Amino acid sequence: MPSLQQITCVDDFQRLARRRVPRMFYDYVDSGSWTESTYRANHADLQALKFRQRVARNIEHRHLRSTLLGEDCAMPLALAPTGLTGMQCADGEILAARAAERFGVPFTLSTMSICSIEEVAAHTSRPFWFQLYVMRDREFIGRLIDRARKAGCSALMVTMDLQVLGQRHKDIKNGLSTPPRPTIANLLNLATKPAWCWQMLHTRRRVMGNIVGHAKGVSDMRSLAVWTAEQFDPALGWADLAWIKERWGGKIIVKGVMDAEDARLAVQAGADAIVVSNHGGRQLDGAPSTISALSPIVRAVGSQAEVWMDGGIRSGQDVLRALAMGARGVLVGRAFLYALGALGEAGVIRCLELIANELSVSMAFCGRTEVGQIDADVLLNAALYS
Repeated sequence: MPSLQQITCVDDFQRLARRRVPRMFYDYVDSGSWTESTYRANHADLQALKFRQRVARNIEHRHLRSTLLGEDCAMPLALAPTGLTGMQCADGEILAARAAERFGVPFTLSTMSICSIEEVAAHTSRPFWFQLYVMRDREFIGRLIDRARKAGCSALMVTMDLQVLGQRHKDIKNGLSTPPRPTIANLLNLATKPAWCWQMLHTRRRVMGNIVGHAKGVSDMRSLAVWTAEQFDPALGWADLAWIKERWGGKIIVKGVMDAEDARLAVQAGADAIVVSNHGGRQLDGAPSTISALSPIVRAVGSQAEVWMDGGIRSGQDVLRALAMGARGVLVGRAFLYALGALGEAGVIRCLELIANELSVSMAFCGRTEVGQIDADVLLNAALYS
């Protein structure tokens, strides 16, 4: 097994995670919907943006520190909300949250997490963000918002693009359900992951901790399956966001926006920040990449709300590209999940170190020393997606 210092990029973590994490949970991360064209485009379109290299500039002292919604960050990046994080490795949400705290960036806990809000709060000292899926059971949603507030969460991230579920072929083929189907193929694959199995045997956190025991009638994995199948709300609208903001009483982040008009509506409904996101290519296959949708949304929102981006971010250079195209910050999901599945908490910290170092060095080559100096002038072909 390579040492942490021998791991030099997210691809290294991905290869190691593929060996260590059961296939159904690895594929859950490494997949998109239908043909996965949008999943692939997120990263490919970022790579199409080329840098304008500059020389003979004073780049001796470089700084990455920034703020996201007024919170000081070691760099303009947060860990995205990701479902089933605790199935990449035991207690995964707790480990990722601790890594983010140690490095100095925000962590976002998913509604569909294995570790509960209260468990993550008990193992961290820095306030984290909570991501909300709006279910039909508004009474449960109200209690969930109240729990996040009581746990000290500093912002609520409302995901708006999961009113219906995109078809993900790998999940269907792998039998990823609630509970997972014990097929012969899955059992044989589990037999090749002894370290993962050993970890899971030694934790009590194996179900969705924010839901089981909290939603009416949900007491185990099977009742959870019935409940979740009925709870996604196709009628979700902007009026619901206004109700959520009033109930929450704090900062609201709206995630899942891919259209300038929707961005304006989100601001009108009270969004303090917007995440340009296509759910990592896991919902509408054939939708544009997030980097290609970013600039029109930045122009539409102006200074009314912060605009962030996720999807395809695998390196510090990708962060630089997103900032150059107008994002105030980025969220990373798959990158930290590969690191978590590969080497746990230490892996996530190393992943963040790699991204930060690459961002700093790439800024230097482009003649920039502070995040606030990054603009479209660091790219040769910014007009490609403007």
